[in-house]
Amino acid sequence: MTLTGEMLIGFAAVRGSEGSQAAFNPATHAEIPEPTFGLGGPAEVDRAARLADDAFDAYRQAPLSRRASFLEAIADNIVAIGDELLARAHAETGLPMARLTGERARTVGQLRLFAKVVRDGHFLNATIDPAQPERKPLPRVDLRLAKLPLGPVAVFGASNFPLAFSVAGGDTASALAAGAPVIVKAHSAHLGTSELVGRAIQKAVKDQGLPEGVFSLLIGAGRKLGEALVAHPAIKAVGFTGSRQGGLALVKIANARPEPIPVYAEMSSVNPMFLLPGALAARAEAIGKAFADSLTMGAGQFCTNPGLVLAVDGPDLQRFLAAAAEALAGKAAQTMLTPGIHDAYCSGVEKIGAAAGVERVAQGAAGGDQPNAAQAVLYVTDAGRLLENPELENEMFGPASVVVRAANVDELLRIAEHVEGQLTVTLQIEAADHADAKRLLPVLERKAGRILVNGFPTGVEVSHAMVHGGPFPSTSNAMFTSVGASAIDRFLRPVSYQDFPDALLPEALRQGNPLGLWRLVDGDIRQA
Repeated sequence: MTLTGEMLIGFAAVRGSEGSQAAFNPATHAEIPEPTFGLGGPAEVDRAARLADDAFDAYRQAPLSRRASFLEAIADNIVAIGDELLARAHAETGLPMARLTGERARTVGQLRLFAKVVRDGHFLNATIDPAQPERKPLPRVDLRLAKLPLGPVAVFGASNFPLAFSVAGGDTASALAAGAPVIVKAHSAHLGTSELVGRAIQKAVKDQGLPEGVFSLLIGAGRKLGEALVAHPAIKAVGFTGSRQGGLALVKIANARPEPIPVYAEMSSVNPMFLLPGALAARAEAIGKAFADSLTMGAGQFCTNPGLVLAVDGPDLQRFLAAAAEALAGKAAQTMLTPGIHDAYCSGVEKIGAAAGVERVAQGAAGGDQPNAAQAVLYVTDAGRLLENPELENEMFGPASVVVRAANVDELLRIAEHVEGQLTVTLQIEAADHADAKRLLPVLERKAGRILVNGFPTGVEVSHAMVHGGPFPSTSNAMFTSVGASAIDRFLRPVSYQDFPDALLPEALRQGNPLGLWRLVDGDIRQA
């Protein structure tokens, strides 16, 4: 497929007139000369948003089977691009081909998961309370409930996942599954990758005979285009993965609108790992080695990176540190996604290393002349320093972590109460630790969206039971997840129909149950 550097607004390919930008290869620290990408502005936002608004009712009312086929067609089209997609993503991100191959599989897998979710129809939450005209002292009216999409959704591509959290990523897949048109703002770190995937979606819209406003892809430098997109009255929700600063800026714009809208922003998390005494005694070396692997995966550029480790001080913790240090020493420096991310990582590492009471105990191989290469670093401090210095809990977004020595389990509990909201918390435990784990769990349940036992947080399964979200500041809304089947709930709202003629009801609520759904009827789950 030939890249053109154009935006995709409905069925049109549009060259932006607000300047141009070349893609960038972080591994060579050089621009990719062809093509350059035309940048859009408020005029392109308005055009895409109006098309999305016009398409909304027709798209949401399309049969569920057609919506599911559309999602599957997007997945098939992405696979059909072939190695060209992986090669372009590799050039724009520096990520290894094996990682990108897996990420493509995850991207098409979540599209197909949401196709199944749509066909099942459970997401509609079809609920029927039949009329009871003979009820005393007052009759009951006929009430029926189903969930409907909010309206057009703005999605911001993420820097660290050029496929799975970008143009056809989880936010886009779940919004389209809900019946909401989507406008994506491409991330500037992978412009060519975004165009390739955007054209795959655009083709699926055409081939399925859907309204052209169901999907658009915009390109813009800085914040101007994104701010205009969130502020546009046709947009009814926002999906974002990125920094706390960026997420809160979008929340502020959304709340200042005449009609405020929800922003589902996944922001910062250091994903604490609690190494309880029994686990350290039994397998400190194994935990240390596996921790180093998790910490350095993808150059540490995961929102679930284990950036904080908490344990009771003693010989077993020293065994963990020695094993982690040995493993990290053998880790090569890795290219980071952008020069800006690399600079921010280096600055964060420098600040932590200069903090009082912090000791660097391990590091990976230096990058040498390799551009934008992140060197892994491990620091140690004590619980008192952590409780006094909020900077020690800052996300460094890279292969760096802070180990905190606690005097006892009571001090671990104090730290658990102290830390901010997180995407994940991990417990390394043995049977002897169960009593201490039970003390920690009520606190951790308040602090995180996912709690792991004897694993590492950097793997996020795309499934029905996954939660990838958590209390602020890990996300802007802890009630929802951005990964997994229930991510669709972010873009739906309930509507109740009272005493409606059967012919006017949504199919999901009609008397004969033409969709064959399992429905809650008078409090009982039935397929009738």
